[in-house]
Amino acid sequence: MDVLEIARWQFGITTVYHFLMVPLTIGLGLVVAVLQTVWLRTGNEQWLRMTKFWGKLFLINFIMGVATGIVQEFQFGMAWSEYSRFVGDVFGAPLAMEALLAFFVESTFLGLWIFGWKKLPAKLHLATIWIASLASILSAYFILVANSWMQHPVGTEIIDGRAVMTDAWAVFTNNTALVTFPHTIFGAFAVAGGFLLGISWFHLYRRRSEGVDTVDAQGKVIVGEDVSKGRNRDRTDYKVWITSLRIGAVVALVSFTGVAFSGHSQAQLMFEQQPLKMAAAEAACHDGTGFSVLTIGDIRGAGATTCDDVTAVFELPGLLSFLANNDFNTPVKGVNTLIPEYQEKYGTHYPQEEYLGQYAGQEINYLPVMEVTYWGFRLMITLGGLSAVAAAVALWLTRKGTVPHNKWISRLAVAGIAAPFGANAFGWIFTEMGRQPFVVAPNPQFSGIDQVFMFTAAAVSPTVSAGEMLFSTILLTLIYAVLLVVELVLLTRYVRGGVASAMPELNHSTDAQNDDQDKHDGDVLAFAY
Repeated sequence: MDVLEIARWQFGITTVYHFLMVPLTIGLGLVVAVLQTVWLRTGNEQWLRMTKFWGKLFLINFIMGVATGIVQEFQFGMAWSEYSRFVGDVFGAPLAMEALLAFFVESTFLGLWIFGWKKLPAKLHLATIWIASLASILSAYFILVANSWMQHPVGTEIIDGRAVMTDAWAVFTNNTALVTFPHTIFGAFAVAGGFLLGISWFHLYRRRSEGVDTVDAQGKVIVGEDVSKGRNRDRTDYKVWITSLRIGAVVALVSFTGVAFSGHSQAQLMFEQQPLKMAAAEAACHDGTGFSVLTIGDIRGAGATTCDDVTAVFELPGLLSFLANNDFNTPVKGVNTLIPEYQEKYGTHYPQEEYLGQYAGQEINYLPVMEVTYWGFRLMITLGGLSAVAAAVALWLTRKGTVPHNKWISRLAVAGIAAPFGANAFGWIFTEMGRQPFVVAPNPQFSGIDQVFMFTAAAVSPTVSAGEMLFSTILLTLIYAVLLVVELVLLTRYVRGGVASAMPELNHSTDAQNDDQDKHDGDVLAFAY
């Protein structure tokens, strides 16, 4: 058992799971803030219902995100103590600002939003959700500053074997962070848009299936209501779902456009800063200009695919050059050209140092796992593109006011919620695993003995055994599996319950509704329940 490999699996499992919550929290938080703003300006109950329903799902996701995110902090010290020692002087500033200026603000004002219904003045209450949602975006920026430094270290120098910050402004305005931030935020809104679209489709289809809504000869919706089910099946309920669906589709389309443009800028920066990562992402073994649409490896081979056993099936001439250089003619360096350059700059073998354990003196493999980088890059693009196409189709199919009465389209719409989540996850897997064998990738603009980089093999805790690492990995995976079940059960329960799951008074008659409302007004946690 290899301690390093187990530690990487542990960090990958917990981080990817945690990141499933992060984009939904960021995207859905701002959507809820906008919905509440519209309600305050119009006084229309439709927007209040939308605010409370989507706000309840936002709270569930936020709480699970906090619970799963705490483990990430502990992992740095438990499994990656050498890494923590190396980057501590740099990461101290952005992570402290993330906690003090972003997360604490986000949590505090989110608490005020939860407790403040009918307790705070309306405009002040609205301000709390805006501050909380904007703080979550600010929190993302500080985290991305830290991660971008790992991708492209700036503003530091090596002193006694540790990276020491010498220019805070350079660290916080790292061009990698400035490009990664909008790409990540647009990806978060794509998740929120798909979330609104899929759930709203489910409820509109249910209204069709129950015969509440019908269509006329021209296919236009005839909105109905079922008084036996209370206001959870009235005409306002219909407006909640059709408006949410179309808002979600628009948000998804706009977000995909933002993801595409920011992703192009990010890719160009990666070609400059981490050329081997991008070469591996294209399975580009030789210099050239063609973008690989499909490249396959030799399935009979053992271990990871290398340039000795890949075959290009179909590629688009000139497109790779355009992605890297904005022209169609400039050749892009391939793996076979880049690996000797890396070996010349950073050595052919790991140093003969005790802290490297079994890797001391071994040959360095600079080629990332090509299957992961190649397919991760394409799955990211494919799932993001499918989400955009689904949003466009949804706008067209609902142009007459309702969804088709088709069970399979409805199931596909609900399943489509997973697509932007998958696109975000594969994007991060590609970004992080494509950096290997470095945990802190070298800045190509640096040179000589002051080069700032760290091999992943040197980052793992030297005193942790393989058994201990395996035990903690299994334990954390089981805990996260339980939390996943809890989250899915809670989300499913409240989604199926409709708006009444966030506003129980909608299920009661007028007299009972007033009594129930009086009871809820006296309970500051009623909305959280």
